[in-house]
Amino acid sequence: MNHDASPPGPAGPPRTTPLAGLAVLGTVMFGVAMLGVAVAAFLSFGMFVRMLSVPLRTPDWHVWVGTFNGIALITLAALPVAALTAWALARRRRALGTTAAWQRSFAEVGIAYGTVPWVWITMIPGSGAGVVPGRLSLVPLQDLATMGSAGIIGNLLVLAALGALAPLRFAALRSVPRVLALAAACSALIEVAQLVLRLDRVSSVDDVLLNTAGAGLAALVSRPWWRSLPRTAGTRTPVAPAT
Repeated sequence: MNHDASPPGPAGPPRTTPLAGLAVLGTVMFGVAMLGVAVAAFLSFGMFVRMLSVPLRTPDWHVWVGTFNGIALITLAALPVAALTAWALARRRRALGTTAAWQRSFAEVGIAYGTVPWVWITMIPGSGAGVVPGRLSLVPLQDLATMGSAGIIGNLLVLAALGALAPLRFAALRSVPRVLALAAACSALIEVAQLVLRLDRVSSVDDVLLNTAGAGLAALVSRPWWRSLPRTAGTRTPVAPAT
C-alpha cells in the first residue's frame, strides 16, 4: 500500500452527459418541429414540398436569401452542420475540463440555430423598402386580427429558442421574468431596426408581445431542465493539486 499517495481531492460538480446534451438539442428541434406542424396544418404536404423546392428551381440569390422559401431551405440544410458544431464544441470543452460542456455547447448552438433564421425573416424588406416611410402600430392587440394564424404562430416562434435555451446556458437567466425581459428587449430592437432601415414593414407592439410570449412559453417548457441547476457555475472542473 502506498502511504505517500495524496488523498483524493474534493469531487467536482457532476459533468453533464451526452444524453443531457441531446435533450437540449431536442428542445431546439421542438421549435423547428412546431414550425413544421404549423406549416403542414395550413398547407398541404405537396404544397409545402413545392415551396421548399422553389429556391432549387430558381437560381436567383434573392430567392435564396430574400424569401421565406429560401431561408427555410437553408435552415433545414444547416441542421447537420449545427449538430456537428455543437458536438465538436462540447468535445473540445470536455477535453479542457469545462463543466457542463454538453449543456453549454448545445444551448449556444441551439440559440443561434433557432433564432437567426427567424430574425432573418423579420428583416426581409418589402417591395417599397427605402421608399415608403416607416410605419408604427402602438395600439396593443390591434394587429392580431390581420396577422392570421400563420402570422401569430410565426411571431411566437421568433424568440422561442432563445427563451428555451438561454436559461440552460446562462445562470443569470434562470428565471421566467428575466427571460421575458430579455425577449421583450430583443424584440423591440428588431422592430426599431425595421423602422430605422425603412424595410417597408410595420413595426408593431403586437409583434413584441407575441415574440415575448413565445419566449416565455418556451422557457416554461424547458423549465424542468434548468430550474434545478445552480444559479452560478464554474467553468473548470476542480483538479487536486499535484504533490
